[in-house]
Amino acid sequence: MSGAEFEAYVTGRTLTFAEGGVVYGIEEYLEGRRVRWAFVEDECKDGTWYEATVEGQPMICFIYEDAPDNEQCWTFFRTARGLKARFMNDPEARELYEVEQSREPLMCLGPRIGA
Repeated sequence: MSGAEFEAYVTGRTLTFAEGGVVYGIEEYLEGRRVRWAFVEDECKDGTWYEATVEGQPMICFIYEDAPDNEQCWTFFRTARGLKARFMNDPEARELYEVEQSREPLMCLGPRIGA
């Protein structure tokens, strides 16, 4: 998917992604190419996304507030069941797929409070 196609599909939605039948994480796609991501039962991370071309392939790259120097690039494909994403376009790498979509915001856990 191109950046424009991805933006049209995700903006204003919260998508749940799974890997191998197990929910992996949830991402809320906000206006202005902003995102909010959380692994299952973890704190949310805010970030942004942008389109990049790597070896002639369009990718969607994410940068999160907790790791601004560690971009995460994915190739996204639209299927009859929703999005599928392959990490760094590597066929041997992690592949996630959309299992749920909502217009509700992502429910974020607060910071851990310890004694």
